[in-house]
Amino acid sequence: MPATGSPSTERAIAERIAQSMRAIADPTRVQILRLLMDAPDGRRGVTDLAARLGLTQPTVSHHVRIMANDGIVQSVQEGRHVWYSLVQSRLSDVFDFVQRSPSGATAATVDPAVLARIADDLALRFAGVFSRETIAEYVSSSYELLRQGSPRDRHLSSHTSRFAADRLGSLADADAAAGTEAAASGSPTSVLFVCVQNAGRSQLASAILRSLAGDRVRVLTAGSQPTETINPKIVAALDEIGVSVDGEYPKPLTDEVVRGADVVITMGCGDACPIYPGRRYLDWELPDPADLAMDGVRAVRDDIDRRVRELLRSLPPVNAA
Repeated sequence: MPATGSPSTERAIAERIAQSMRAIADPTRVQILRLLMDAPDGRRGVTDLAARLGLTQPTVSHHVRIMANDGIVQSVQEGRHVWYSLVQSRLSDVFDFVQRSPSGATAATVDPAVLARIADDLALRFAGVFSRETIAEYVSSSYELLRQGSPRDRHLSSHTSRFAADRLGSLADADAAAGTEAAASGSPTSVLFVCVQNAGRSQLASAILRSLAGDRVRVLTAGSQPTETINPKIVAALDEIGVSVDGEYPKPLTDEVVRGADVVITMGCGDACPIYPGRRYLDWELPDPADLAMDGVRAVRDDIDRRVRELLRSLPPVNAA
């Protein structure tokens, strides 16, 4: 796919982003933006912002006005109230800056009550398969693994829930396959993609396979040394072909996801993945997108797209005997 545009267009975009950085290069403005991002309906009034920040309303209005003049923040008046929210088209310009700023660098934690609720919910989902105690252990270990790998994860609660559910689902699949009765013939094939950081190649492959296969395939990803966030170039490259990462996030490689997989595809992670009999193993030699410019990322994406389509043709239909 071609580059984004002419040099003059890209220069204009760069200047706009640079201006955005100047407009928010103030601790108070960063706090305001974060409060707007975290608002339940995406908007707040000056009175609310001032109370949360411990500042006067004129001071908050001054900072909001600077960002509004640059088109980062917008206002809507409803009666006597004025509501401020982020301009969605500018969100990508400032999101990483705001989330990674020093004032937002504190380690993420999850309230034990929330972890208990996650365990309760998963106990309903896996009723008759795993005990509440086993599920709680997996929730706890999943939380610790993610917290160590992504200490500032803003979505640590939901990621913990999903990671624990994926691990338990894989464990259930492995136990079923190892039992006296074969696994249900109508169950979807489980495919695990593994790369080093779980932020590039494995995310490209999993997103494309989900888009093509739907419920026919259960898709999982993992990294031998996962990073904190998916590479934004990966998100952009997928968006160019109409594919979403769909809430994915980097996560560590654990034993049960390998045991529960029918197909394991490694990409640059060496011998980090354990070998179990009865699984189909593939190794795709691909350059790491983290080291590439966008044209290189697009080339890797297109190579993976071709490989995924070939893989899908080789998988059995869901209703195979």
